[in-house]
Amino acid sequence: MKFIKSSLVILLSVFSLFTFAEQTATISQQELLALMATPANKTLVLDVRSPAEFAEGHIEGAVNISHKTINENLAKIIAFKDQTVVVHCRSGRRAISAENDLRAAGFSDLRHLDGDIIAWQAADLPLVK
Repeated sequence: MKFIKSSLVILLSVFSLFTFAEQTATISQQELLALMATPANKTLVLDVRSPAEFAEGHIEGAVNISHKTINENLAKIIAFKDQTVVVHCRSGRRAISAENDLRAAGFSDLRHLDGDIIAWQAADLPLVK
């Protein structure tokens, strides 16, 4: 019984290590605004919501590629592979899926917008329609 407990603890520890190792760093709304305001800004803001959601309002300069079509549209954003890419959706679930695909494609500096578009709207930050 003690062996089984020890094995489970080790297994859960290893699982936790891999789970947390794959998490994308977050970026706050204010940090993103400051980054976008820099003259040499080469950050890609990637909105992975549907085109209809994007049309209802999006962050200025954001590129819209649905999370479902990231892999088919990598050529559109491959130039940002070694630059900062800030990913967001409505609430976070789709962004995490897209981040996993981008990481697998070799994107090296991924950030997740803290709170996604819901928090952006709650903070009354500007949207383009």
